[in-house]
Amino acid sequence: MKTFRPLFAWVWLLAAHTVLFAQTAPRQDLVSFEEFEARLARAGKNAQILDARLPEEYAQNHLEGAVSFSVANETDFAKAIAKLDKSKPTFIYSIANGRSGKLAGELRNNGFKDVTELPGGLSKWIGLGKPVVSTVGPGLSLTDYQASLKSDKLVLVDFGSRYCGSCKKLAPIVDSIKHEQANSVKVINIEAYENKALTKELGVTALPTLILYRGSQVVWKKTGVTPKGEIERVLAEANL
Repeated sequence: MKTFRPLFAWVWLLAAHTVLFAQTAPRQDLVSFEEFEARLARAGKNAQILDARLPEEYAQNHLEGAVSFSVANETDFAKAIAKLDKSKPTFIYSIANGRSGKLAGELRNNGFKDVTELPGGLSKWIGLGKPVVSTVGPGLSLTDYQASLKSDKLVLVDFGSRYCGSCKKLAPIVDSIKHEQANSVKVINIEAYENKALTKELGVTALPTLILYRGSQVVWKKTGVTPKGEIERVLAEANL
């Protein structure tokens, strides 16, 4: 069925992970975070919650009641949606709104009338301290994190995820800063989904997020794939 082709040309070739969420314009079709929560609460046991990420991502952290909905090909997708009830409210999420947006569009094209995406995705959900079913611990404590910031250098912290496409784009930029400015900048990498309590404490609701500290005080914070030149300018100004 040609209906499925846009989905499988993009999202289920997951190795590419072309998730663009921090620097793209807000989508007008997304409800507010509060409205998502309200709709989910109203749906109750009738809610169909689909996790559009990889199965291994789902295994680590997912919304209660969600099912993994990462399918490999057109035939698998057709079989998967056949098991769903088109009359029930359906809720979808991914890391942000890349994969979930494509899946939502496909479901609507196939007759699902009540489809709602989680705005900001699991990144925002966890960053706001909302509950998840998890197989990983809370991770680094705030006390230990603050201890790691103690340095006579500037400290640049990169909150990201190995599953996040935008994080993968930022990673080599941060790595080059780490090696080129080793004498003046300390770089710390945080895997956000393995440090859920910390992301909540620091209000990290989107990935990637860079936070720059000087003397344990935040002097700059930025989400998205920040150009190297911008990071270098910020570092130079902070070192004045």
